Amino acid sequence: MPQSKVKQLLDSNGVEYTMIVHDPAYTAMETAEAAHVPGVEMAKTVMVKLDGKMAMAVIPATHRVDFVLLRSAAGTWDVDFPTEREFRDLFPDCEPGGMPPFGNLYGMPVFVDEALAQCERIAFNAGTHMELIEMAYGDYEWLVRPAVAVISAPLFAPAV
Repeated sequence: MPQSKVKQLLDSNGVEYTMIVHDPAYTAMETAEAAHVPGVEMAKTVMVKLDGKMAMAVIPATHRVDFVLLRSAAGTWDVDFPTEREFRDLFPDCEPGGMPPFGNLYGMPVFVDEALAQCERIAFNAGTHMELIEMAYGDYEWLVRPAVAVISAPLFAPAV
């Protein structure tokens, strides 16, 4: 199963989680809707390059990565989006775009947006476009040890 690395980590650490199977979805907001998860609790894994090295920016599905904020959080100037070709081989156990936000399992740093860190529970792709794992954010932070900072902005401005 594609999620075996993550499930193995969760199981071996006694972490409680729920698997959610849903209709195929390819964007974070579509996935949240298909799985009946609030968009603010849906952790979207965005691959970024920091000084040419791969990293994960994990943000709510309702947000977008803000390069200025990420630069500041990472202490770097060079921030870019890699092409899928540049990172797909790093996740041989995942469908393209379905990677879970566990950079520690793939040898890369993880930056989590503070808005997501405020959630009691989060959900994220479990390696496919049809499965999510939902778990307590505190357990996720304990296992991954991400850098937590404001690294995103809402996709849509609130109505005035």
